[in-house]
Amino acid sequence: MSFAVLGPGGVGGLLAALLSRGGDRVVVLHDSGPREIHVESERFGDFTAEVDTAPRLAAPVDAVLVTVKATHLDDGLDRMPAAALGDALVIPFLNGIEHVEHLRRMYSASSVVPATIRIETTKVAPGVIHHTSPFAMVDIGPRGERVAAHLRVTGLDVRIKEDEMAMLWDKMAVLAPIALITTHERANIGEVRARRREDLEALVREFASVAAADGVAVDPLLNLAFIEKAPGTMETSMQRDQAAGRQTEIDALGGALLRRAAKAGIQVPVTERIVEDLAKRSPTINSA
Repeated sequence: MSFAVLGPGGVGGLLAALLSRGGDRVVVLHDSGPREIHVESERFGDFTAEVDTAPRLAAPVDAVLVTVKATHLDDGLDRMPAAALGDALVIPFLNGIEHVEHLRRMYSASSVVPATIRIETTKVAPGVIHHTSPFAMVDIGPRGERVAAHLRVTGLDVRIKEDEMAMLWDKMAVLAPIALITTHERANIGEVRARRREDLEALVREFASVAAADGVAVDPLLNLAFIEKAPGTMETSMQRDQAAGRQTEIDALGGALLRRAAKAGIQVPVTERIVEDLAKRSPTINSA
């Protein structure tokens, strides 16, 4: 297959390198940067893969993997004009939920196949990706079977999910509470579990209650058990972005939850308090 990757950060860089190593043609959409990606990973090994680069999508591809952060989505979409997509699938791996409908307004709705990825990666230098988690799991919605097969060949754990909203909430209801509280506390998940357990548990319950209003059953006890087993040193990309002074995904995670809670008439006081505190550090919440 031929793939374009929008957003050559930790996730996009790793996916581009894995697919290229597996024999697929990969073009990374950015203005400038290395044509080689070096990956350091206990799971996938240390290797270097070559990719093509282009500032905008021009030649036809089978699928575009959208791996930018929510804060850079609109700017990034200039690199993949609708007229250039043809029959390509658009596979967004963004955190959150609201990006799917946004993409379906920008492109053919049937071409957008949502996906999620559970992985811990960091771009430590241009073209250098560290994969630091033992897990590397991709869920992809219906119509993504062919892409899923190619991702599976790379060594990723890949599942097809028929219910895309449940798929998105399965990640949102775990990731967002962890991201919000580690960023708020400026600490890894081990320290949060020791110092902020009450807030952590409340966040998980509040996200589960809003998911239920969206028609998705989320078990907060299972999510808390998962968080309990996470390596104590685990940090989140939102936490690292805040520490580096970069714009964070507060709105895509916390803001989205508050908007859905307000629509459903659900009280989420802990999420509201933490999001408000974080917004004062980085005012990016959209109340619309």
